[in-house]
Amino acid sequence: MADEKNFAVLIDSDNISGKYIKYILDEVSNHGSITYKRVYGDWTGKTSASWKNVLLENSLSPIQQYSYTKGKNATDSAMIIDAMDILYTGNVEGFCIVSSDSDFTRLAARLREAGKVVIGMGEKKTPKPFCAACNIFKYIDILIDEEEKESSKSSSVKDTETMTNIRTIENAIINIIIENGDEEIGIDMGELGSRLVKRYPDFDTRNYGYTKLSKFLANYHSLDIRQLRNSIYVKIKDTEMNASIEDIILDIVKVHGYKGINMATLSQKILNLYPHFNVREYGYSKFEQFLRGFHSLEIIEDKHNATVKKVILSENI
Repeated sequence: MADEKNFAVLIDSDNISGKYIKYILDEVSNHGSITYKRVYGDWTGKTSASWKNVLLENSLSPIQQYSYTKGKNATDSAMIIDAMDILYTGNVEGFCIVSSDSDFTRLAARLREAGKVVIGMGEKKTPKPFCAACNIFKYIDILIDEEEKESSKSSSVKDTETMTNIRTIENAIINIIIENGDEEIGIDMGELGSRLVKRYPDFDTRNYGYTKLSKFLANYHSLDIRQLRNSIYVKIKDTEMNASIEDIILDIVKVHGYKGINMATLSQKILNLYPHFNVREYGYSKFEQFLRGFHSLEIIEDKHNATVKKVILSENI
């Protein structure tokens, strides 16, 4: 294709295993053609052993970098210098930096400043700043787990704590639809996915156990996915709850009489009834703002604790 981007793939062999090479090259090929394939490391040492068997079969160029001083990573410096040299040649439109090292954070930011697409790849231990500095970031250990069907459903929180929390992603989806979607049809699914990646470069549905964005979104009961003409649109689902939520809240408040109910307790009761309830679906950022939209309710401070707010029935009803 005439508009296909050319990429330079630069790999830090000091902290990335050669077992990932197929997944690295396959992922970059989804975005364009690979013109540079370089692997950096001290090939006289034991740490690069996993790469020696895959260099020839994948046409990779090994770049020898001796460790002159103990504790100093000469490989990082060599990769950064080469990346800048390639940048100034003007032969590529994008870079793929493969490492789990935060030392490449500034390099990724500099390449983006030059207008280049930057794909980062590393293991789940990769520090968040490096992930955020890239246009796209892929966790290659998750990719290989998905491909080989070896991932465990009982992954620990520690394994995924550097990834963007799925609850954060859900809130971002609601915000994106509200801010950018059409009131009637919602937002194009492709645009939604693109905006998610721009907000969270490490977002990939495979990180959460789904092979496609459509399957990932279908997991949310608050979303309605439908095909219109040749496009798929996502909108916030219209449910019977939308029409009756005020009545439900009124009933709960009435039960507690003139003393009212703690606002935090009321919020929890609503979530117990409707686990997917989200005030953002109604155009509000906070539960208190949502309640203030009801003329039948008032919010007051607790007489015994000024930090606690209570919800009572308005005198107007």
